Amino acid sequence: MLSRRALLAGSAAALLAGCSSPEPPPPGPSAVPPPSRPSALTEPVTVQRMHSAARGTDVDLVLITPSGVPAAGLPVCLALHGRGARARTFLDLGVPAALTAAVRAGTPPFAVAALDGDHYWVNVGGADDPQRMLTEEVPGWLTGRDLRPPSAVFGISMGGFGALNLARANRDLKAVATASAALFTSWPDARSRKVFDGEANWRACEPLLHTGELRPAGLGVWCGESDPFLGADRRLVQAVSPELARFSPGGHKDGYWRGVLPEVLKFVGERL
Repeated sequence: MLSRRALLAGSAAALLAGCSSPEPPPPGPSAVPPPSRPSALTEPVTVQRMHSAARGTDVDLVLITPSGVPAAGLPVCLALHGRGARARTFLDLGVPAALTAAVRAGTPPFAVAALDGDHYWVNVGGADDPQRMLTEEVPGWLTGRDLRPPSAVFGISMGGFGALNLARANRDLKAVATASAALFTSWPDARSRKVFDGEANWRACEPLLHTGELRPAGLGVWCGESDPFLGADRRLVQAVSPELARFSPGGHKDGYWRGVLPEVLKFVGERL
């Protein structure tokens, strides 16, 4: 038989469970399926669920355009999120308002396209290849919405790793920007992330081992001075001499990324 104390404890637990707050809704509008035929954008922010054959799964395609500016024909900057985040993270970081503010301040208008990715935006040996999604599938998704194919890329943390790899394979990109790029100076460091399919896979992908394939023109590098990747990002700057390198107070966190976002968007827009 249950004691009075056990009954009271169980009742309290049930009450707490019944009163717990539901999980908050994701930022931005609800995702909608892709249109059955090409359709121009009509809202500054849209979220659509797309099936990526390259990744073998459905992903969010988040499209952001400056408020009050016609979307048709705009150039596009891809936005690659960090590990554990998702495409909607760029809505949390305030990209819609920051992009509109940049354009109203004189930056030429452009669109931002964020996708769901994983494992540093490269193929690490499985069937999930986010880099192939970016190069083979995303251009068609954008032109179907009356936007231009991507001509720039911005990546945060893991997304910075992916952005630099995308730049290696697409040297005609007009702007490449990274914030707190997650780069690895040694195999033990990379191995600790439990992402790469062995040392050879990491060596083939690590931007620091292929700096000769990166163009200084149009490359911007931002990193906080308290960021754990500061040393690796400084090594990138020393090897490539990018057009812009900015090291300022801040860590590997949202507050730092929100702070540099206006400068990043201005840098990208002026080169598109």
